[in-house]
Amino acid sequence: MLKNQLYVICLLFCMGLFSCAGDAARNKNQADDQTYQADVIVYGGNSAAITAAVQAARMGKSVLVVSPDKHLGGLSSGGLGFTDTGKKEVIGGLAREFYHRIYMHYQKADAWQWQKQEEYGNKGQGTPAIDGSERTMWIFEPHAAEAVFEDFVKENKLKIFRDEWLNRETGVKKENGKISSIQTLSGKTFTGKMFIDATYEGDLMAAAGVSYHVGREANSLYGEEYNGVQTGVLHHDHYFKTNIDPYKTPGDKSSGLLPLISAEDPGVKGEGDKKVQAYNFRMCLSNHPDNRVPFPKPEGYDPARYELLGRVFASGWRELFRKFDPIPNRKTDTNNHGPVSTDYIGMNWDYPEASYERRREIIKEHENYQKGLMYFMTTDSRVPADMQQELKTWGLAKDEFKDNGNWPHQIYVREARRMVSDYVMTENETVGKKPVPNPVGMGSYSLDSHNIQRYVKPDGYVQNEGDIGIHLKNPYQISYGAIIPKKAECENLLVPVCVSSSHIAYGSIRMEPVFMILGQSAATAAAMAIDKNIAVQDLDYEQLKARLEQDKQILSQPKKAL
Repeated sequence: MLKNQLYVICLLFCMGLFSCAGDAARNKNQADDQTYQADVIVYGGNSAAITAAVQAARMGKSVLVVSPDKHLGGLSSGGLGFTDTGKKEVIGGLAREFYHRIYMHYQKADAWQWQKQEEYGNKGQGTPAIDGSERTMWIFEPHAAEAVFEDFVKENKLKIFRDEWLNRETGVKKENGKISSIQTLSGKTFTGKMFIDATYEGDLMAAAGVSYHVGREANSLYGEEYNGVQTGVLHHDHYFKTNIDPYKTPGDKSSGLLPLISAEDPGVKGEGDKKVQAYNFRMCLSNHPDNRVPFPKPEGYDPARYELLGRVFASGWRELFRKFDPIPNRKTDTNNHGPVSTDYIGMNWDYPEASYERRREIIKEHENYQKGLMYFMTTDSRVPADMQQELKTWGLAKDEFKDNGNWPHQIYVREARRMVSDYVMTENETVGKKPVPNPVGMGSYSLDSHNIQRYVKPDGYVQNEGDIGIHLKNPYQISYGAIIPKKAECENLLVPVCVSSSHIAYGSIRMEPVFMILGQSAATAAAMAIDKNIAVQDLDYEQLKARLEQDKQILSQPKKAL
């Protein structure tokens, strides 16, 4: 009897041990299931991220894309279909391949559901490249762009982890000056040899301890003219051309300021600040009766919020439809235009370094403001009747952003953090005053900053500040040094979006084709540094240049324009 009892006890004990061992094994397997490894880890889901991943894969490297976004392509698939190109002849490589694929998409009959192809014509189409190949198209619908990015993913067998957000507090591990792994808020860990931060915000760069700047530098820092506070400088048409009273009761300062006007002093012309240029959503609108959704009334809508715009209309302003830029199928890429428009001026200054929660609040505030703006203009008596009637023929495109209430899934983060490396791109390089060493791509768009603040002038009237538009005579080169950190800060990170640049130089660099170009160049450098087992800062530029040119990147002004 005693023997049997001992046997049972021993059996139960052993079973317990095996059970504990089994639990431990299962826990280990679960932990292993949350760890992923590749040669190159790309953080981001925008156009730069996808082109970087494609290039890494084409160079034979394993690559994982860790994307906070569910939809790929960033602004390129998020409403910015009227591409800011500058000189198209300096856009090569995967960027040009993207726009070639857009062209091929619109050669298909089924791409033209709401408009005949011949009715749209050849707007936005480029001539063949210098070698006679690859026709391009630079104007497109959001869903068409997203489809191209998804095709890139499928064809290159890219592994995408969507809706994965970097743990910015403790998620970046570094050893001996290199990032060894990153962890997301879901608990997934990604280890790699090289990392690319392709986000608009530069979150991985910042979490890795890399130096960066937010806001405008003083002109004196880099010997610039158009950086810093720009009071009194009026460019484009995004300013008050007539005297508009800023007070709730006109002429009565004691009544307080109208909404959308800051009480802050704008600062001294040419001095730096921590303020960033305005964000908005690039709305995709349709005027086809069967593909139009009326502008919704946002939660908490208050028409008094738009009194300033009412006064602008009353002053005789008539430029409402100036930036309803046409894209295929009777749609638009609608951008900011005028003194009070879709830019939510001054309401994004804390966005670059804000928590995810605060960023979501800011994005929602921008959405409500912009929806309220459109609702105001289609319903309020302060809007001239002729313009209001025309605007009522427009609405959100029913077949775009269908899982987000037809609203763009990407806010236009025109500028957030910018890396500060050993080499900083400035106004002087963009206008040709200084040569650029070791180029890995080119830019050509105007030095372009949207307004940064709206204030009351000494004469008592309202004005906008920060809008700059300086035409560049020639394209300029972008240095490899601008996409790599200081070696002492990180040896295996590349930053093709939040590049090392002054505010005003970034105003030109920050275009989607350039982000694609720099994404490809960053991945090329990452792959070559892996092969040589060296820091990205130690890569031989002549070897990098040879590979970039092999892959059709354009590093200097072509002799023949497109």
